[in-house]
Amino acid sequence: MQFLHQSNISTMTILLETCGVAPPPGGILAELSLPLTFFDIRWIHHHPVGSVLFYNHPCSKPYFLETLVPKLKESLSLTLKHYLPIAGNLLYPLITTEKKPVFRFISGDSVSLTIAESENDNFDELVTNHARDADQFYDFMPNMPPIKDETEYKILDVMAIQVTLFPGRGICVGFTNHHSLGDGSSIVGFMHAWASVNKLGESFLTEKGDSLPIFDRSVIQDTLGIDAIFWKSMREIPLKSSQSFPLPTNRVRASYTLNQADIKRLKDFVLTKKPGLVQVSSFVITASYVWACLVKSEREKVDKEVMEYFVFSVDVRARMNPPVPFNYFGNCLGYGMARIERKWLVEEEGFVTAVEAIVEDVKNRVNNKDEVLKGAENWLSEMKELGEIRVLGVAGSPKFDLHDADFGWGRAKKVESLSIDVDKYSMSLYKSVEGGLEVGLSLPKERMIAFGAIFDDGLRFPK
Repeated sequence: MQFLHQSNISTMTILLETCGVAPPPGGILAELSLPLTFFDIRWIHHHPVGSVLFYNHPCSKPYFLETLVPKLKESLSLTLKHYLPIAGNLLYPLITTEKKPVFRFISGDSVSLTIAESENDNFDELVTNHARDADQFYDFMPNMPPIKDETEYKILDVMAIQVTLFPGRGICVGFTNHHSLGDGSSIVGFMHAWASVNKLGESFLTEKGDSLPIFDRSVIQDTLGIDAIFWKSMREIPLKSSQSFPLPTNRVRASYTLNQADIKRLKDFVLTKKPGLVQVSSFVITASYVWACLVKSEREKVDKEVMEYFVFSVDVRARMNPPVPFNYFGNCLGYGMARIERKWLVEEEGFVTAVEAIVEDVKNRVNNKDEVLKGAENWLSEMKELGEIRVLGVAGSPKFDLHDADFGWGRAKKVESLSIDVDKYSMSLYKSVEGGLEVGLSLPKERMIAFGAIFDDGLRFPK
């Protein structure tokens, strides 16, 4: 059982340098302007998205500053040559009835990079799975630079990066990005590219030209005019003046692993109860199990007739008509949604009921190409409603795993998605180092204790 680990550690971080890293001069476009598709516009007012990656890589401060940091800057610059929008900005029009937002890169634009040092020897504490104070991770997460003003637009940075040294122990790479810039496939693809250039050189990218990102917005067919519908709705919402994460979170975060044997055992249990079920994937098993455990962990009295929702993003590149190239950089997400009355989830076989509900949505909507954009014009109103009901969401995907971003220091020891602190209830999902899937949760302390007990007990005696 994952009891809370009590710690008196108070994280202290010294900022050593903040600079802008630009693509190298020459051989790049002097200016690039990209419209936002309806997939991008829907995230225009969303909170920032961010993760921190911890690496076991003992080194001294002089070696870090004199060798590793210059190499990281050079490799970042070379990578940005192929990812110009990341070095650019989001231009948000002051007169929203006359213009729409655009992404723009002009020569001289750069990404904010912060170099920092952790004063406390708390690396081993941060990379564990047991519950830890969620606030301490924000020392390793960069805030976006302040919003700037132009004559006709407000100018927003779309990404910021921070690299923090734990002397003699390891390195943390943290990044924050505007969700309208790109989905998990795009952002993780960029992080993998930067890591690979740092480890292997720019030739790694140029030799794999077929997988370089493409930014052509014409590959997104919008025959229904959804972008206009979305922008009409989104322009009525005031632009937030801050892009930082709210603190304190008043939460702890912990990780829970379902190894391959756990997943097989849970799947076999489901199929003995529901032998006709198909497409019972590892994702479905893991999501259903966590959903049921989370609902059961609530100690406050709740009406058993209330509806519980599970919502997950779906990469629809291959499901579009015509299909969108796999290396398209931007957002291309639909979503799936399962819903169950609470009374069925808290019963002995609530986990099985959750599997049934998610499988049904995957079969009828997610994997049905004719349904992938059906009702898309209503997505914004549906998402607004989700903010007012009981819902568990998902951040991350085993398909786009940040653990594999190897800067030459090996696989990341730990990845934490800080975005899940902002949502009421959300889980992160990654491949586990040991095999299987790793789930991250951010919850109030007492709720986390209750969840951990139910999670562990259910693996001993599947119910």
